[in-house]
Amino acid sequence: MKGQELIKNICSKFFIYGDFMVAVPFGNGNINDTFQVTFDQGGARIHYILQRINCNVFKNPPQVMENIDRVTQHVLRKIRHEPLGSKRRTLRFLRSFADNPYVQDDDGDFWRAYIFVENARSYEVLANEEQAYNVAKAFGRFTCDLSDLPGERMHETIPDFHHTPKRIEALEQAVKEDRADRAKTVSAEIDFARKRRDETGILLELQKSGDIPERITHNDTKANNILIDDSTGEGICVIDLDTVMPGLALYDFGDMIRSGTNPAEEDDVNLENVYMNFSMFEAMLRGYWDSCGSTLTEAEKHYLPFSGKLITLEIGTRFLTDYLNGDIYFKTKRPTHNLERCRNQFKLVESMEQQMDKMNILTKKLK
Repeated sequence: MKGQELIKNICSKFFIYGDFMVAVPFGNGNINDTFQVTFDQGGARIHYILQRINCNVFKNPPQVMENIDRVTQHVLRKIRHEPLGSKRRTLRFLRSFADNPYVQDDDGDFWRAYIFVENARSYEVLANEEQAYNVAKAFGRFTCDLSDLPGERMHETIPDFHHTPKRIEALEQAVKEDRADRAKTVSAEIDFARKRRDETGILLELQKSGDIPERITHNDTKANNILIDDSTGEGICVIDLDTVMPGLALYDFGDMIRSGTNPAEEDDVNLENVYMNFSMFEAMLRGYWDSCGSTLTEAEKHYLPFSGKLITLEIGTRFLTDYLNGDIYFKTKRPTHNLERCRNQFKLVESMEQQMDKMNILTKKLK
């Protein structure tokens, strides 16, 4: 069973009314396979998103979906108690006939489906400060929404996901093994990561000392993981929830700055296009501050600028490690794609370092 028939069969296992019409690839994610599925419901064309979870990345899909189910149901309960709560503020996952938020096919693959959010879209590169502010405000609201999630600690679906020192260790292992015989061509990039190794454990030490608390965080706060309303420009819904799990708010803020302040896409090979736009940083800082600044500790506030540099270094290191390992984690479109991404991110790190004093001064003013 292939193509449309496979997807039609998967959809038949969820509570979806109407007649299956067509499925088309959707988005440009690096991990999961995503489709927009159209059903005919009484003459109206209704859209859903169907995703096949990448089991090579997420080793325990039921735990991933248990986390997502808890988070979305919690936010949905809040929306229902808010007079002006947006009904599009959280993704709404469909249940299977076995009452699970996923199904498993005959090949062992896991699939999930959710209602397509109409009249909104995400942006790979933010166009202006208003978009930056609204994206950051939405991510901050997400952090606050989950601050009172009841129950046991959530699953760590990817252990040590933002443990930056271990990412450096993984790079060193990749250099040592040199599976794809590429290490000799990237000595400058390897040295770049090594020179900044001593900074990679700062946030973990602060967490260990109790100055920074563990929170429930998104952990992949790229700007394109917020849906922006087509009419109002408001950031309305956080998407791509696979990595929602225990983490640090600074990881979320840092990744948001990494992706939202760079006017170039993360695989732009023209490094002259790559830099941290300070006005975009200011907009994102204010948006995040306005939605959840009152909940942050003094240490969290102080390290907001640094977190952008740390996560950018981490992501660049991950791209470099995957390149050395033969491109086994991130989807690539060409042989040097991961290396291009790495160089892009390391150039952004340099730009952040050059502007760190200005970033710190601005943050202190908000306090």
